Amino acid sequence: MHELAATPAWASLAYLISGILFILALRGLSSPASSRRGNRFGMIGMLIAVATTLALHGTGLVEIAIAIAIGGAIGFVTARRIAMTAMPQLVAAFHSLVGLAAVLVAGAAFLNPGAFGILDLVTGHIHQVSRIEMGLGVAIGAITFSGSVIAFLKLNGNMSGAPIMLPGRHVINLGMLAAIIGLIGYFLTDDAQWVFFTITALSFVIGFLLIIPIGGADMPVVVSMLNSYSGWAAAAMGFTLHNTAMIVTGALVGSSGAILSYIMCKAMNRSFISVIAGGFGGDSGGAAAGGQKVDRPWKRGSADDAAFLMGQAEQVIIVPGYGMAVSQAQHVLREMGDLLKEAGVRVKYAIHPVAGRMPGHMNVLLAEANVPYDEVFELEDINSEFSQTDVAFVIGANDVTNPAAKTDKSSPIYGMPILDVEKAKTVLFVKRSMGGVGYAGVDNDVFYMDNTMMLLGDAKKMVEEIVKAINH
Repeated sequence: MHELAATPAWASLAYLISGILFILALRGLSSPASSRRGNRFGMIGMLIAVATTLALHGTGLVEIAIAIAIGGAIGFVTARRIAMTAMPQLVAAFHSLVGLAAVLVAGAAFLNPGAFGILDLVTGHIHQVSRIEMGLGVAIGAITFSGSVIAFLKLNGNMSGAPIMLPGRHVINLGMLAAIIGLIGYFLTDDAQWVFFTITALSFVIGFLLIIPIGGADMPVVVSMLNSYSGWAAAAMGFTLHNTAMIVTGALVGSSGAILSYIMCKAMNRSFISVIAGGFGGDSGGAAAGGQKVDRPWKRGSADDAAFLMGQAEQVIIVPGYGMAVSQAQHVLREMGDLLKEAGVRVKYAIHPVAGRMPGHMNVLLAEANVPYDEVFELEDINSEFSQTDVAFVIGANDVTNPAAKTDKSSPIYGMPILDVEKAKTVLFVKRSMGGVGYAGVDNDVFYMDNTMMLLGDAKKMVEEIVKAINH
């Protein structure tokens, strides 16, 4: 008899309330203006779910409390110390923990099925339905864990962001995936240890193989995809543990992550399969060639030049990118925007869906700097305004402003919708140096256009100098 069937009515109601709160949390997180409220809904929902689960299991509460205290302390310290620039790495690390938890729960249930209520007392074997749940849970969890570890290493700079292309990788991946599916099917007829642990090992390996050929330019989609995987892993854990709240929560995270991945792929004009296939965003031959274009003529400007041009403008559109995140320039950027508004200039912020290293990266940073929500616009809402804009101020946003995506079929970013900054009367492009290229490994033709003025140096220091020039 599954424990789920014996869940008291009050617990089912509590889980229902927590599920509703999770849905409201997702709804709130869909907009920066309501994101804090959404976070509160999610926190309250999780508190109700955890409290209900603890109330249902009266034994071992001391051990559980100790584990929660240790985990909570680590989480609190990490959250206090982590820089906003390292948020993508942190998200990838969290995803890996969810995947590892799924593997450990499935392993514990396999080794001691009686404790989880999944043992058939007549046959002495695990229930067949539970074997499906267990097989899927350990497979998804292991893929999530190893894939997230690779994503963390790429994002943190411990591993090159360029794709690592193994010979015959597609055949290898498809073969291993087929083997995992076949073994899960065989697990229904034979719950031997070698079957379970082979599924686990193959899943760890394929998670590694799936992520290493994916280049840096696709990393926001990868983070979203792993978020989806972690949700399905949590849902599978919920079936094993007979916990309604975990099933609902995992399904919400899994489905929302999948939808977000689809939206981001659409924003890049790429199919989900092409992202998983990998190889995009690396230093290919075309990218390498593009990186050698630094000997073309370009114009260098100063902070005084930028201050004068923006001070005389009617409208300035600021385009933030990963360069802003690395230098943590969001606060001084908002200060610059405030000064321009005081001078009568209309200031808007343009956000590309895949700017940065994770979904919503730029939105998070601008919200942290208290940039008004009504000044922040998505690509499709603001792209038509660049042609009527006096100054486009680009701060560390390389690939998402590269016109090669529209004109160069040999470019690895060809077909990706971009922010049309080159249509502005003047483009002020803040970049550390002319020698580097974007995360996709390609040079940007905007650097060499007649209406572009390059502002070279650390993004934060450059904006600080511009602020001083505006004040004078």
